[in-house]
Amino acid sequence: MPNRFSRPLEAARVAVAAASMLSLATPHVALAGGVTGQATEWTQLANNAELVKLLESSGVQVENQVKQIAQLAEQIQNQLNIYQNMLQNTAQLPNHIWGQVENDLNRLQGIVAQGNGVAFSMGNIDDVLKQRFQSFADMKTNLPNGEGFSSTYQSWSDTNRDTIGGTLKAANLTAEQFSSEESTMASLRSMSESADGQMKALQVGHQIAAQEVAQLQKLRGLVSQQMTMMGTWYQSEQAQKDLAQARREKFFTSTAPSTSGGEQMKVEW
Repeated sequence: MPNRFSRPLEAARVAVAAASMLSLATPHVALAGGVTGQATEWTQLANNAELVKLLESSGVQVENQVKQIAQLAEQIQNQLNIYQNMLQNTAQLPNHIWGQVENDLNRLQGIVAQGNGVAFSMGNIDDVLKQRFQSFADMKTNLPNGEGFSSTYQSWSDTNRDTIGGTLKAANLTAEQFSSEESTMASLRSMSESADGQMKALQVGHQIAAQEVAQLQKLRGLVSQQMTMMGTWYQSEQAQKDLAQARREKFFTSTAPSTSGGEQMKVEW
């Protein structure tokens, strides 16, 4: 910055010095009249010196003003950069990727509820188990025999088979969804790597968190159906044990048939 004013100041000094030398070299000024002429020359030289000082002082003031203007321009540029960063950090993603989470969960709930199977999504699952697998007390009072037992066993078999089949289909469904889920995660990873602001990075993080929640929901569905399948199987096993025990008790508590009135067996030769 000082270089901008060094040349004008030097030029001014040279000009003033030249004017002074010209005034000294002028004959009529030097010979104007004794002491008076010399006093006029010294006064002129003093005025020229004051002029040089005045020019130097003005140059310094201008230089300080230019520095202040440069500092102000730098502050404005910094504020513009801050504003640009604020706009960049508050910019939102142009699109959002959530995947087919709701559709996948609905398919998972629907595929396990097939046939006579017991599904974790049933609201009346306790009532269904009580209806299909009678308790030991019910069997004692109404022991199934003949066609009744055949129908009861058929219900048990269908319930177990359909429940197991629905559970396996649910596991297969989640396996089929791996490719679409990986595609969604790949898109989210790409968006995360290219995020150029805090807001975009936060939004991508929220979408990834939502995908993790969806995965946990599907896992909960599989675990719930597996527990339902195991509970149904154990219930059928217990029902068969209760039926066997009810039959044994009926056999041992029943009255033996009368043997009187029959023909007497004898050996005939």
